[in-house]
Amino acid sequence: MHKIWQIFDPRRALVALFGFLFVLALLIHFILLSSADFNWLGGAAAADAAQLISQVMSIV
Repeated sequence: MHKIWQIFDPRRALVALFGFLFVLALLIHFILLSSADFNWLGGAAAADAAQLISQVMSIV
């Protein structure tokens, strides 16, 4: 294993690894947000909340 770190600079390799994992995490989250089933910011839950808020506001 030490032969691999003699070929690659550990700091640059780890920065590249963390950069890749960060971009991959963003990609996965945006893919989930674009789907109807896994969109936690909008979708059915947001529509239900908006309907509930409108019902409460009509009572007041």
